[in-house]
Amino acid sequence: MLNKIKRWKNQSSSSELRERMLKIQELQIPSHIAIIMDGNGRWAKKRALPRIAGHHEGMKVVRKITRLANQVGVKALTLYAFSTENWKRPKLEVEYLMKLPEEFLGSFLPELVEENVKVIMMGDKEMLPSHTRNAIERAMEDTKDNTGLILNFALNYGSRSEIIEGIKEVLKDCKNGIIDENELNEDIFSSYLMTKGLNDPDLLIRTSGEIRLSNFMLWQLAYTEFWFTDVLWPDFAEDHFIEAIEVFQNRQRRFGGV
Repeated sequence: MLNKIKRWKNQSSSSELRERMLKIQELQIPSHIAIIMDGNGRWAKKRALPRIAGHHEGMKVVRKITRLANQVGVKALTLYAFSTENWKRPKLEVEYLMKLPEEFLGSFLPELVEENVKVIMMGDKEMLPSHTRNAIERAMEDTKDNTGLILNFALNYGSRSEIIEGIKEVLKDCKNGIIDENELNEDIFSSYLMTKGLNDPDLLIRTSGEIRLSNFMLWQLAYTEFWFTDVLWPDFAEDHFIEAIEVFQNRQRRFGGV
């Protein structure tokens, strides 16, 4: 961790931010942070640019926040990259979004390997273009033995669909005698979801001022702390990420208790 702090100091733009980073590490860091990266299109529109310009700028932020999450000791970072509903967007925009994983991972993968980051994905890969799927699968293969931060891309993901598919698998295993329906509980059902092996998020961040979940991890977010900001994703900076963790650390999580 000391090496990570030193490197972070070299990259940081201000001593105040460095101090805040060191201070949050004295308290509990959220083990799993999920982010709904919203506002790319609005960011571009404000600048009279095409929507794809916002997505390109947002990709740079993904890189920056992944580094920072790894440096402060987050164990898992789940990024809502493309929902099952996003296919409704204009064709050219969808085509560009499907190129981003290849572009992002093509340049960032060596660093992810070096920094011991493990790339995984949740969502329906079958509907993705082959070049998108190949980029994700290569990253997953090249980082499968890494033991550091888990970088989880929610790509062609929808929570309702995930839950329905999980129920289908449970019914199938009940029918085949693999599990007893009377023994079914929350932990067992969670093992049928796409987040199997991951703890539920401790903190959800959503940018752009929208206050909704948009079909994202509906089961897993039951006791997650939410942090919303008006900042558009391409403008989301290191200090915003640190601020979200600071807010999390000042909340009391009772999980239904007193």
